[in-house]
Amino acid sequence: MSPAPLSSAAARSAAIPLPMTRKSAYRSRRVSILLSYHPRLMPFADTPAPVRFDVQASSTRYAVDIHAGSAHTLAAALDRLQLPRRRFIVSSPTVWRFHGDTFRVVTPEEPILVADGERAKNLTTVGRIYDALVRAQADRGSAIVAVGGGVIGDMAGFAAATFLRGIPVVQVPTTLLAQVDSAIGGKTGVNHTLGKNLIGSFHQPAAVVVDPALLSTLPRREFRAGLYEVVKYGVIASRELFEKIDAGLPALFARDTATLVPVIAESCRIKARVVETDERETGLRRTLNFGHTAGHALEAVTKYRRFRHGEAVAYGMLTAAELALARRVISTHDRDALHALIVKMGPLPPVGDLQAAHVVDAVSRDKKVVDGTLHYVLPTEIGRTEIATDVSAAELRDALVAVGLRG
Repeated sequence: MSPAPLSSAAARSAAIPLPMTRKSAYRSRRVSILLSYHPRLMPFADTPAPVRFDVQASSTRYAVDIHAGSAHTLAAALDRLQLPRRRFIVSSPTVWRFHGDTFRVVTPEEPILVADGERAKNLTTVGRIYDALVRAQADRGSAIVAVGGGVIGDMAGFAAATFLRGIPVVQVPTTLLAQVDSAIGGKTGVNHTLGKNLIGSFHQPAAVVVDPALLSTLPRREFRAGLYEVVKYGVIASRELFEKIDAGLPALFARDTATLVPVIAESCRIKARVVETDERETGLRRTLNFGHTAGHALEAVTKYRRFRHGEAVAYGMLTAAELALARRVISTHDRDALHALIVKMGPLPPVGDLQAAHVVDAVSRDKKVVDGTLHYVLPTEIGRTEIATDVSAAELRDALVAVGLRG
């Protein structure tokens, strides 16, 4: 079942935060994200100005452009980037039906349209991208332009990383989840039947072009799934962002660009700061997995049929918060604040029929297990996290039961 709404008394709770000390048995390493936001660079104005900044990863530097209407000037933007003249758009039939007229002018090449969704995120689908590139005689003087959500971006990026041992890719995300998260950072890959994103590579984009106007065609459920990822950024790095989401939900769901642009930009900046510090996820970047450990497992045990990715992450965040509360590293007040916001955003798919033990087993195969050790991101307050390396199967099972799974 979905998380039960908090009582009005609980929602108004101002409980005294629990002590941040922990028993010695809990060998947790605190990882804090200390980010500063310059008001001149992060406008929260009635009329959103274009936001442009660079991501300086260890392997390369690239620009992120967040601007309503930027999809209509994409061809000129790619010319300014001096991207190879042969450009192949990879997209899905659904995205192309809504936005094909906008992107046809980018290249004379036929678009490569492949199935979307987590069930299609596999090597077979990527093989179809390779087939189309080979038939078109694409070479190292070619580039891929990924136009779609996170799945399209991940698959197109992986194809770009591996075709002829690597060609450029530009990410043009069309979903909120992709705009605030997956398009930035260079993670590419596909799912395996036993786990999510187990096959992939790091391949940073040549540029990321974010047009919030593209979100106007997104179904409410898909939009909400992306908004859960924005909540993630608030929990790991910015209480201010968390509170802005809470206060601005009506305008966000109305796709008001004046509200959307700064929220998208702040999420992107948080992701960029982390990627710049830790491109290959050996330390700080693990904090971006908040909510994803149990979330990926939920997707895997339901064979990618029940949840949108963001919905699974929402359950994963609730699970991590229950774990943190049981360990007395987060206050009841902040745990309740996260629960209340997720409930306020709308319904989640039911989980009451799922066995917690099956999800725990799937977690053991997660790519965040390193040398047999699972790195679990726990919130310690809204805006700060720590990484625990000693979460037991029993603890995780209890937390999953607390959010509605069967014991």
